Amino acid sequence: MATDPPPAPNPSWFTPKRLLVIFCVINLLNYVDRGAIASNGVNGSSKTCSKDGICSSGSGIQGEFNLSNFEDGVLSSAFMVGLLVASPIFATLSKSVNPFRLIGVGLSVWTFATAGCGFSFDFWSITIFRMLVGVGEASFISLAAPFIDDNAPVAQKTAWLGAFYMCIPSGVAVGYVYGGLVGQFNWRVAFWGEAILMLPFAILGFVMKPLQLKGFSPAVSKKASVLQYGSEDQDGELSTREAADQSSKAFGLTVAWNANVLTRFWEDVKILLLEKVYVVNVLGYIAYNFVIGSYSYWGPKAGYNIYHMGNADIMFGGVTVVCGILGTLAGGYVLDLMTSTISNAFKLLSFASLLGAIFCFTSFCFKSLYAFLALFSIGELLVFATQGPVNFVCLHSVKPSLRPLSMAISTVSIHIFGDVPSSPLVGLIQDRINNWRVTALILTSILFLAAGIWFIGVFLHSVDKFNEDSNHPLTTVDKGAITPLLEENRMEETA
Repeated sequence: MATDPPPAPNPSWFTPKRLLVIFCVINLLNYVDRGAIASNGVNGSSKTCSKDGICSSGSGIQGEFNLSNFEDGVLSSAFMVGLLVASPIFATLSKSVNPFRLIGVGLSVWTFATAGCGFSFDFWSITIFRMLVGVGEASFISLAAPFIDDNAPVAQKTAWLGAFYMCIPSGVAVGYVYGGLVGQFNWRVAFWGEAILMLPFAILGFVMKPLQLKGFSPAVSKKASVLQYGSEDQDGELSTREAADQSSKAFGLTVAWNANVLTRFWEDVKILLLEKVYVVNVLGYIAYNFVIGSYSYWGPKAGYNIYHMGNADIMFGGVTVVCGILGTLAGGYVLDLMTSTISNAFKLLSFASLLGAIFCFTSFCFKSLYAFLALFSIGELLVFATQGPVNFVCLHSVKPSLRPLSMAISTVSIHIFGDVPSSPLVGLIQDRINNWRVTALILTSILFLAAGIWFIGVFLHSVDKFNEDSNHPLTTVDKGAITPLLEENRMEETA
């Protein structure tokens, strides 16, 4: 007797564009936090004493905890340490745990840690909470870009990535303004507000239908992977010996699984390190991020001291948000017009970063505030045009199953060799020479190095590996059977 076919599942509410919007908002909140802690309202200033012995009390975090510029820079580095340690872990776990659930875990840690920053009571407590904020952000940074790249229209992939990475300068800029305004009342409130805004997205990561990444097979059913510990005899009693044997087997399989995961992780890392295109791209990104990381953290304070900006948070926030949005979108759009290839991406990276370095360096040579703002704005516009192309190379120079790890290694590298050392080093230089203009010029000169490294990439033989299969049989599926995570919904909607 024929039976009726089961009803088709209801299409998910998450269309590709809605998923992009959600990820952009989360990314924006991540960088609002980075901008807020760098703002004069939250970061504040240290206590100062004149030659006459008259001392003024400091403000914000630096004033309340009596931090030097070097210690202040360590707070930025502490965040990055948490980020770089956790990024490879989340990327490796994505091969055995659903990536979207990992994002939910990470955002939950982020929410807890930002709230904890508001309750910190000394330098060490806020340092620990900043490290946990980095751990929480790691899951999202490693996995969000591959999700977007899976579902973006083919002709607009770079533009979609550009929209996502546009939230970096936008978030930092909003954070400057947000921290400057809220910090006038109490710097701790800024962190509590961030935690409240992120909480719904952390919950969403657990309650919505899990999504799959291209190049990864769905998680294996628990029934197929969990051993039955013992069996029941005819009297319904559990056999003790059989239970012990099964427990021993389960322990052995667990050890073997962990060893396999570590082995696979190191094999994947070796594949990435042998990929010249990927390595050159990341090396240029490291030099770039060394400068941009310090710009974002020290910018408002340097602007206040060099040009005596009374509203440095709002001024830097305005310049960063406008130039960041326009530059990031323009970079992705131009690469799509040039035809999105790895070689063209390197051409755009080297050209934009070189011109951006020239304008930014020249801007700090002028004593006029208006000349500085005009030249620095053009420089930032060009510098931020690199966001889409640099991440396009990271995603397309490796095979699909290596994309989460490639993003994680890229994130770890640009931070551990970039803005992790740069913020405290800039603070140390400023403590020694006590001249923000000279400090800014020394820092900006490193952008020329980034342009030179990316220029080397133009001459490398490059192959777009976006549609290649993985070499790991345990985590790959037949290419013909791969369905982008939201493609099913699009098919249902057109049926």
